[in-house]
Amino acid sequence: MPAIDNGNISFEKSTNGVATISFYHPAQNSLPASLLNELTQNIIQTGEDKEVRVIVLKSGGERTFCAGASFDELVQIKDKEAGALFFSGFAKVINACRKSPKIVIVRVQGKAVGGGVGLAAAADYCLATQFASIKLSELAIGIGPFVISPAVTRKIGLPAFSQLTIRASDFQTAEWACDKGLYNEVYEDITELDAALDELTQKLASYHPDALTGLKQILWEGTEDWDELLTQRAAISGELVLSAFTQQALQGFLSGNR
Repeated sequence: MPAIDNGNISFEKSTNGVATISFYHPAQNSLPASLLNELTQNIIQTGEDKEVRVIVLKSGGERTFCAGASFDELVQIKDKEAGALFFSGFAKVINACRKSPKIVIVRVQGKAVGGGVGLAAAADYCLATQFASIKLSELAIGIGPFVISPAVTRKIGLPAFSQLTIRASDFQTAEWACDKGLYNEVYEDITELDAALDELTQKLASYHPDALTGLKQILWEGTEDWDELLTQRAAISGELVLSAFTQQALQGFLSGNR
């Protein structure tokens, strides 16, 4: 089993103003607190870079974009404070994307589960492959997608969010996610995805930076209370993760049922 701290964050900035932030973890690109914090800082710092016009958020590997929270770390949480602190990691990443003055493009090459769906929803624009099916499995482990729900609902609406949440054991296809508004474009494979991503970011980087910043503000109108809201949601999840139900479910997933 991969160690919790085996993941990494990488950063690359092109000469034309496109910055790419990539995360990787051998456990299906799941995100422990350390990577969530590092990812947040990278997004904030890149947003402050005057040479950057567009930010691309992606993950390593081919099969899974992000499996969500690190279950290995979740089973180690022993009190409400630690639980709230862990789930606030996803809140901080979402808010960093929301508050960044730069357009954030998320590249989803494979499956997205739980918090991974939240990352896709934090995008200003999201490109995916046909293999990028999605699932919100939180109810199945007794916690609920409370932190990411504002971001996901903002993109796909309450009816689709209800389906995604209640059908906690079922994957929905990339086409479904595109039809509902989570993905903006879906491609046959990674080669086509990356070609489209490169073309889009090149065009965006050539536009007036002030116009892009103004657009960004319009895209996120009505979310000004999310710093407080997502922190409150993190506390709910942080308390639920301590329950015997959730701890038993997590152990089941770690034993091979994820």
